[in-house]
Amino acid sequence: MKRLAMLFTLITLIATLASLAVPGDSIAGAPIRFAYQDRVGSALCIVAVEKGFFNQQGIAVAPFRFTSGPACAEALYSGSADIAEMGDTTAVIAVSRSDRFRIIASHGGGENRHRIVVRKDSPVRNPADLAGRKLSVKKGTSTYGGFLAWCVKHGIDIKKIQVIDLAPENMPEALAAGSIDAYVASEPTPSLAEARGARVMGTLSGLGNSYPLLILARKELLTERPDEVKKFLTALKQAEVFMRKHPREAADLIGRVGGLSGRDAETSIKLHDLRLNLDRNTLGSLDKIAEFLHEQGKIKTVPDFTRVTDGSFLKSVPAKLQNRTVRFPPHR
Repeated sequence: MKRLAMLFTLITLIATLASLAVPGDSIAGAPIRFAYQDRVGSALCIVAVEKGFFNQQGIAVAPFRFTSGPACAEALYSGSADIAEMGDTTAVIAVSRSDRFRIIASHGGGENRHRIVVRKDSPVRNPADLAGRKLSVKKGTSTYGGFLAWCVKHGIDIKKIQVIDLAPENMPEALAAGSIDAYVASEPTPSLAEARGARVMGTLSGLGNSYPLLILARKELLTERPDEVKKFLTALKQAEVFMRKHPREAADLIGRVGGLSGRDAETSIKLHDLRLNLDRNTLGSLDKIAEFLHEQGKIKTVPDFTRVTDGSFLKSVPAKLQNRTVRFPPHR
């Protein structure tokens, strides 16, 4: 009898694990699997996770932290994540390739958060000087999309630059070792380089793009667990309020996750507009980068953002938490 009971228990356990392993399965009551980054632009996500705001809102979230937007997107594609955050280029590519996802919010942005870094003694002073040089960038990211547009604006033939696909965390060391002549990355990688004596040659600003960071969710999750999605966004809004009220603590926390000092994190944060929204400026910026990516042959069709975005969940966030922009006083 005991052997039969043990066998039944084993069969039940195997069946349960098998059901959990089905890609994209959304089980009521199971934790929402959340893919996010350790970047400064992901500040609201980092704070919400580290301060336990999802738990405070009464939802279970299983966080998975990555170092790039494409890695977060891959978690969505594979069914390993229910919600993921990423930059605009990665998000546009995702919704153009699959109808399984919806953009439900932006949690930040800032046109100066992508910067081009060179060594302090580098002869590279202007865009034309990059011809023939080795430059690293993480392909498929918001930075990469912005860099392509930056090259077009400045009349630079990107084929004349030796573009190397490299993870952001490896860029400062590669630059210092002389393996590359320059790199372009989002914060905090440029700030880390500056702290180590490198020089910022320019930014990817002035292109009409605010480089919004987006929250994407699987459609099944939105249909089956809408109340939890609303609470998820409320937790991010709670993180925004926390950052406004406790900027020093927030900078220290974000710096610890991203490998920065509190001071460097605070400097990097100031290059961002950290707030939860899905306004006309954000949608307009998405339209612009999508058109550019289509022209460059990076996507086959331009997504219809009236269809692939869903702002209804964001509207459910308590009014007293909405429309608050994070501002940081000078560091003393």
